[in-house]
Amino acid sequence: MAGGKQARRRWAAERFDRFEDLSVSRIVPSALTLLGLCAGATAIRFALMQDWKWAVAAIFCAMLFDMLDGRAARWLGADNRFGAQLDSLADLVSFGVGPAVVLYTWTLSRMGGAGWIAALIFCACSAIRLARFNVEAARDEGATLSYPYFTGLPTPAAAGIMLLPLLLSFEFKNEFIRSPVLCVVLIAMTSVLMVSRVPTPSLKYIQFSREGWIGVGIFTTALAGLAIYTPWGTLALGILIYLATIPFVIHRSHVERDLMRQASPVPVFSEDGRD
Repeated sequence: MAGGKQARRRWAAERFDRFEDLSVSRIVPSALTLLGLCAGATAIRFALMQDWKWAVAAIFCAMLFDMLDGRAARWLGADNRFGAQLDSLADLVSFGVGPAVVLYTWTLSRMGGAGWIAALIFCACSAIRLARFNVEAARDEGATLSYPYFTGLPTPAAAGIMLLPLLLSFEFKNEFIRSPVLCVVLIAMTSVLMVSRVPTPSLKYIQFSREGWIGVGIFTTALAGLAIYTPWGTLALGILIYLATIPFVIHRSHVERDLMRQASPVPVFSEDGRD
């Protein structure tokens, strides 16, 4: 009889564990991640139909889901390795393959095979960036409260920079904006930044004072109002502002590292292993 009770308890515990795996806290973040993946794949479909505005809108929807799934996972206490791997796979489609196909069908196809090679380079660098991010996250070497910077350009930011010519073309009718040479230059820049060790801002860990938060609120409200009048122009402005912050972030990170070296009696090594 005792053995039968223990078997029933084990059976009940296994069923309860399976029920926990299907809990809302685990399903919601993964569902948001998959919605982002679907949005990125839908952008490819719109690109093949040459519906550029909907293609760009789909990728920005994927960015929104990418922000929401991480916040939902932290809020619900559902951070796990499965979610991290699923998020990276979705990001590769939404912010690696998606923007590359959109840009190729929009203008790079004029260059023939060279344009396709440029698109493939962006996809490959996106995969390298995401793989490195997963390794660094597993080692707790990513952005933190004490060091609020990513190593290299995140793939969503790279996708936004890639789409900048399309956003500008929606507002300004200029053939230079659609130049495949300009887009190749953007691909080269974003690809190098993604695989580099250059520090870039992590919005999740940036700390502001009370006055700073007031300024951020005013600026965000102004952008929201501007977005009602000119959504594409506002998105382009936001990407340009992000690009402008990168040199300041690089300078600030170097200053902080110098201060850490001066304050610590133990040598502080840089990310490439040199002091």
